[in-house]
Amino acid sequence: MRKLALSDEILLKVDKAARYIGGEVNSVMKDKNEVEIRFAMCFPDVYEIGMSNLGMMILYNMFNQREDVWCERLFSPWPDLDKVMREQNIPLFALESQEPIRDFDFLGITLGYEMCYTNILQVLDLSGIPLKSANRGEDFPIVIGGGACAYNPEPLAPFFDMFYIGEGETVYDALFDAYKANKKAGGIRRDFLLAAAKIPGIYVPSLYEVTYKEDGTIASFAPTADDVPEKVQKQLIIDMEKEYRAVEAPVVPHIKATQDRVTLEIQRGCIRGCRFCQAGMIYRPTRERDVETLKESARIMLKNTGHEEISLSSLSSSDYSQLKELVNFLIEEFHGKAVNISLPSLRIDAFALDVMSKVQDVKKSSLTFAPEAGSQRLRDVINKGLTEEVILHGAGEAFKGGWNQVKLYFMLGLPTETEDDMKGIAHLAQKIAETYYEVVPKEQRKGKVQINVSTSFFVPKPFTPFQWAPMYTEQDFVEKAKVVKNEVRAQLNQRSIRYNWHEPDVTALEGFLARGDRRCADVILKAYEKGALYDAWTENFDYDIWKEAMAECGVDMTFYTLRERSLDEILPWDFIDTGVSRRFLEREWQRAKEGVVTENCRQKCSACGAMKFKGGVCLEGKN
Repeated sequence: MRKLALSDEILLKVDKAARYIGGEVNSVMKDKNEVEIRFAMCFPDVYEIGMSNLGMMILYNMFNQREDVWCERLFSPWPDLDKVMREQNIPLFALESQEPIRDFDFLGITLGYEMCYTNILQVLDLSGIPLKSANRGEDFPIVIGGGACAYNPEPLAPFFDMFYIGEGETVYDALFDAYKANKKAGGIRRDFLLAAAKIPGIYVPSLYEVTYKEDGTIASFAPTADDVPEKVQKQLIIDMEKEYRAVEAPVVPHIKATQDRVTLEIQRGCIRGCRFCQAGMIYRPTRERDVETLKESARIMLKNTGHEEISLSSLSSSDYSQLKELVNFLIEEFHGKAVNISLPSLRIDAFALDVMSKVQDVKKSSLTFAPEAGSQRLRDVINKGLTEEVILHGAGEAFKGGWNQVKLYFMLGLPTETEDDMKGIAHLAQKIAETYYEVVPKEQRKGKVQINVSTSFFVPKPFTPFQWAPMYTEQDFVEKAKVVKNEVRAQLNQRSIRYNWHEPDVTALEGFLARGDRRCADVILKAYEKGALYDAWTENFDYDIWKEAMAECGVDMTFYTLRERSLDEILPWDFIDTGVSRRFLEREWQRAKEGVVTENCRQKCSACGAMKFKGGVCLEGKN
């Protein structure tokens, strides 16, 4: 029987002690003396969030299929346990073995969102691992990062030994084999880092040097060692049948996770080309999974977990070509077995209301639509590919089907935005409310319609056509929200419309970290030293700490947030090749300024360059 790292006395004092004890159904136990590599897989947030991450579960399953590797999990301790661990000098430990992370060969950290960056330092700190890679000797784990934020790793570069750029199913086996070979040959840490840098998709920051111009922009970015590539190419799987690593027995959390269900990934990539969406660009090209394989996986996963809900995961579920067949199968297969089917990321212009009527429970919970912008002009700028006519028709069909609650998501601060665009958010909500009363007879209404409008503030992300765009100040964002709020209050159906908006200071910090360079690392470190932690959680976020850290480090946040980049500027992430060409992004940036819509990938190839991964030829310049 395992000995828990925390005493009963400590577990009784901390919130949700089940976060830290391991031993869940389907967790993997191995004999540490019979493996050659011990890998600690970390999601730098609370257990309930991390246990909902599909990418982490895929790698956990994949690594543990190797007899020579034992992959274990860990998450950020909540502040109550963090305090106890520091007071009592308890090292951070993995859930499966309950042994210190400091004793592992690798510490892999999922980089899902920028606001978890101080949690990364917490994990290193509590593990007894030097925060900066330059200070780690031979006996410390190799710290590797991967995930969406790895597409601009530079703000975190000093803290990581390496980053994995792309989908994890591709070259981790080569990385593990190189580690074993270096160990067998008696090589040192640097020898392994040099070998790893030559593996496609692996970026080793310490082997690259950055110089800056007097104006603060990057002058050069180049490798400092022989045979280290100037460009690091994204890795991804193409054959979703042969290369995809299905998770047929995911770990079942002890406590309710944020996504407390089985997740069935139906495809990767997106055909849409929304200009603000990083995922839609970096995960190109679109690759579907075989529907028969998905049917069998659904049966096995539900059987192995006991979950009562299955979620079909993709960036745009409506664009999966076999969606109707798959959903109808799930409805028939699990009829009468109390299994709910969740269909996130459905587009209103492809809304299968008959399907939704079958899979949603009788209470008809609210439907979620994401117009993103209030006016057609701005929807064209961001290439949303959604007209007001389609939105109102979809809402009307939903109301006829028995729904009377709608959630609408928009962004404020998009490039070229005007006051009319902002007010358009309130006007669209009003039109949707009017549609309800037009299409639903009075005697069939279940109370008044409820329109919940939410606005987040736009953050330009790397590898999108908007990566050159400026942001707004926090005060600007507040003023924009006030415009919408006041316009909502002026609508005839104002009592049916509820409006809320995201925190502008969190948005500003996210923008700083999203497009930052290596100089931002000092700010992250200083903020952590001052107490910044769990910045993604409103109750823990303290913007003053970050402002103080920037001032003490001599870093001007507005350089990273408010400044429009020129097309000839070297961007911190330009050394990464995602397949989507810079020329395509530049062209889309210009089309955005002109308000010109680009057709989706199924309508017409726009020559973005990503088809090279499928052996295709980039038609750039010919379209």
